[in-house]
Amino acid sequence: MSKRTAKRRQGAFNAEHYQEEKVRALFPGTNWSPDDGEPMRDQRYIKNVKPRSEGQARLMTAIDDHNLVMAMGPAGTGKTYLAVSKAVEALESGQVGRIVLSRPAVEAGEHIGFLPGALEEKLAPYLRPLYDALADRLSPKRLKALMAEGLIEIAPIAYMRGRTLNNAYIVVDEAQNCTYGQLKMLLTRLGWNSTMVVTGDPAQTDLLPEMSGLKDICERLEGVQDIAVIRLEAKDIVRHPLVASMLDVL
Repeated sequence: MSKRTAKRRQGAFNAEHYQEEKVRALFPGTNWSPDDGEPMRDQRYIKNVKPRSEGQARLMTAIDDHNLVMAMGPAGTGKTYLAVSKAVEALESGQVGRIVLSRPAVEAGEHIGFLPGALEEKLAPYLRPLYDALADRLSPKRLKALMAEGLIEIAPIAYMRGRTLNNAYIVVDEAQNCTYGQLKMLLTRLGWNSTMVVTGDPAQTDLLPEMSGLKDICERLEGVQDIAVIRLEAKDIVRHPLVASMLDVL
């Protein structure tokens, strides 16, 4: 084997190794096949999603019937998971042409400094809950292909101004960490044949309480026709039963 051939093969191996490590970082728990260099199908993939409480049923119905839904509720009520699940269903059925995911890059009480890598890699720690929900609804191979084609887009809130999101399904997660101005800007990005679901828990903002705009925005929009404001409660929590018990006293 010539030195040039060996060098070329080494370069191809390094590129494949880098791509493998990148996907492993974005989708922890993914197993790779050494034969085809593609991630194995995630066996946790669930085809059908059904509501597990009355509140979740109201949220799913509201998403089906409205183009703009504000979902507020405590942790563990399935706000993000249901929103992403509905987004995947809409994309796979051809109702929309793309999914746009957005989440404020705000740390929960501690600062970790600057992160290396491209934009997606910098945002990956903040968007991990959205990635987890996507990985439950799509196989890793399918998810990787959709992101490569731009059909699933990660859109930082800082870069959303001036855009019009037509034929899209937009999920804005952790909206309690957005200011009133940011939420107003995000809501007015809604275009034709688009659905937007905004989720958040006003009781768990990482901003100063007076800076979070979610509660004020929801109160103002509650009386607007064709906009659904869904308020989930502790009885809608589907995580460990202790979560609901803790939230009652914390």
